[in-house]
Amino acid sequence: MILTFRFSTRSSARRQGKYGVDAPYVPALYGAAGVGLLAWASLVTVDSRTAAPWALFFGCVALLAAGLYMYATKRGKFVVWEKLLDELALNGDENILDLGCGRGAVLLAAARRLHEGRAYGVDLWRTQDQSGNGPTVTKGNAQAEGVLGRIALHTADMTQLPFESDRFDVVVSSLAIHNVSDAVGRTAAIEEAVRVLKPGGRLIVADLRNTHQYQADLQRLGLRNVTRRGAGAQMWWSGPWVRTTVVSGTKPSRR
Repeated sequence: MILTFRFSTRSSARRQGKYGVDAPYVPALYGAAGVGLLAWASLVTVDSRTAAPWALFFGCVALLAAGLYMYATKRGKFVVWEKLLDELALNGDENILDLGCGRGAVLLAAARRLHEGRAYGVDLWRTQDQSGNGPTVTKGNAQAEGVLGRIALHTADMTQLPFESDRFDVVVSSLAIHNVSDAVGRTAAIEEAVRVLKPGGRLIVADLRNTHQYQADLQRLGLRNVTRRGAGAQMWWSGPWVRTTVVSGTKPSRR
């Protein structure tokens, strides 16, 4: 009990790394649309009085969406994942895999909870998925967070993981599997996650869409206690119409 409390306390410490913005073009588009609509609403002529209130309304909505998006990417996702990782009640000696780790938001939060275990991250390091994405950036963040010795990074496709079966105690993924363009590939990513998970291990996937598919895949693969739930308003990516859903399950232990 004392050990669990210590790691939970450390995980809530102020972040020292720089984690960028998820899909940075999205809030930029929202912001540009909002500013453009508000500017247009302020400049319309008398003949456009009917259109002006609508431009003003949608301009405000666009700017609000940009603000909610930036909150989710800069703070909300960290709060949600701290809770998800706390729910695992880690002992500190686990091996954890993060699919699509990016600049390390979830990877390093997991690493802070380890003392003998290690957190592994895989990514293709695409900057359209996260601004400034790259392994050197992630290593820099790990050093700033004081967990560089507890992580290992791999450049790899999550549909073909370079790990043996039954390797990890926990597999996590945040806002990454939906970047696989086709349903067959997304199913392959889920199958690979289950393959490398140890019997009795836990899988947690947070994503914006396709979560019904993930849930069905986990049930088909025989995982137990499969659940699907909303992550809450802290991970609304512009509003409730783009919200995060969490799918989780446990790989059965061998008899």
